[in-house]
Order: sequence, then C-alpha cells, then structure tokens
Amino acid sequence: MPGMLNLPRPAPLAAARWGEPNEQVREQTTAARIYRRLRLLGDAAWQSVAVRVAFVGKGGAGKSVIAGTFCRLLARTTSHRVVAIDSDPLPGLALSLGVPSTDTALPPELVEKVGDDPDSTWQLRSGITVMDTVEQYAPEGPDGVRLLQFGKLRGHVRTVGPSQQAFRVIVRDLAGTDLHLIGDLPGGTRQAFFGWAGFAQVLVVVAEATPSSMLSARRLARLADVDDGTQMVVALANKTVGPDDAEQLGRFSGLRVIGTIPHDPAVGAAEREGVPLLDVGTSSPAAEAVASLVETLTRETL
Repeated sequence: MPGMLNLPRPAPLAAARWGEPNEQVREQTTAARIYRRLRLLGDAAWQSVAVRVAFVGKGGAGKSVIAGTFCRLLARTTSHRVVAIDSDPLPGLALSLGVPSTDTALPPELVEKVGDDPDSTWQLRSGITVMDTVEQYAPEGPDGVRLLQFGKLRGHVRTVGPSQQAFRVIVRDLAGTDLHLIGDLPGGTRQAFFGWAGFAQVLVVVAEATPSSMLSARRLARLADVDDGTQMVVALANKTVGPDDAEQLGRFSGLRVIGTIPHDPAVGAAEREGVPLLDVGTSSPAAEAVASLVETLTRETL
C-alpha cells in the first residue's frame, strides 16, 4: 500500500500449550508493536533514514544493556542492517547483545596513511571496502546485529592503540552507508568529547537520578556546543523508581529527557547470568521501555 512501510512482518505467533509460558509470543509481541507503530512513518521516510545513535554517560549507568537491547529490537523492525559499535576497551556490549566476547583486536594493517606528512589522514588499504571489514571483523549475533569493536584490554592501553586507528577509519566510512549505527561509548566524557561518536545524529546521555550520575550528564550536555551543535543531545533516565527521577535529571542536566527505563530486577538477573536482557524476557518493564525508545529515536532521526 502506498505510504506504508515496506518491512518484513513479524513471524506469526506460536500457540503455547495450556499453562506453559511461551517465550516466542512474548518476544514477538514487542517487535510486532514497534512494527505497527513504525508503519505509520511511511515508506519514503523510513527507507531513506539510517538511525545513528550513541549512548554515553557515567560508568555503571547502564549504557551497554540499553544499547544492546536497542540494537536487537531495532533490527527486528527494519530491513536495514544494524551495526553495534563498541568503543569501550572493557567488555560489556557483547554480553548485552549475546555475541561471544573476544579480545581479538582489529588488524592495524587494514588502514594506511594518505601521504607521508605526519598530519596525513588514514584510509582503508586499497582493495578493502568498509563492507568487507564488517563482514570479516564484525561477528553476527542474535537478530542479525553485527558487533564492531577494536579489541579489549589485555595489558597497557598502548596494546590496542594501532587497532583504534583502524576502528576509527572503519566507523568513519560506515557513516557513508545506509546501515543503522548504534554506539556504546565507555563511561565518562573523554571519548565523547574527542569525537568518537561523530557518526551519531543523536547522543543519548544515560543517567540515574543520583548526584554523581547527574553531574556527568550535565557535563556531557556541553556536547551540544561541539561541532557547531549539529548533533542532538538528549537524556535518558535509567533505573527510575518514580516520575520525579526524570524531572530531577532534566532540571539538573538542562537536557530534554526523551524517556525513562524503570528499575527492573530482570536487568540484574541478566547481568548476573551474563546473558542479554531479551533472553530473560521481552515482557520485562525495562525491555518494554527500550522498545518505546526505539520508536522515539527513530522519529527523532527523521
């Protein structure tokens, strides 16, 4: 039908036997709900947009769980492929996605300098395309999400330095594709202010309603003044216990709060088991809230 989304419909819901929980039903219900809502955006709008979001914030704010869940729910509602971009040298996003964690670094040989000048830029080596790097070095996880990371720390930070250069070139070139790019930056402000989320249209500052977390959010709010303010910077209240949490975060940080993720025992259970939140259950309050965030941020990028 003209003006409607040309997306693959969620698979038919399977019938559960009497008295038994049906995980397939619960998982597909969330995807189906987002699908129905996003259909209203129209073919032209949805097919022409690539969602580019980066999650930033204080360490321990819950960015990785939200980013991983966001990637998988987004992948269930779109024909575009989703690449999760993990620039944190410590593990986290892989577990939230359900991708086997690895310390393997990107080969620094993937890139080369343009010219001999010390200030020359870097590019992918001749004969290598950015899609080649995704296929070879970004393993595919549940729901078809690809995970791109430059490697995890096994010693001094210098050990991953060369791989960081290859990582940044690949991410830069990915910005020229039609892929959805969802980033998870390490806790703090350093990477955020040094342009590691330059691919993103929207920067989501994840924060709790605690003094230290909100202080980090207020500092990260200054990202709106970087690069002529071309990136939208918003806040997301996490682990909330009431409506006052979001209001307090908005007042203290000065950011627009686009959503809330309630405190949910399912998140703690998933982290203790080392499995994605969606493997514990998509009907949990936190998973439902991330589903709403997918819809909200899709609209923000149009």
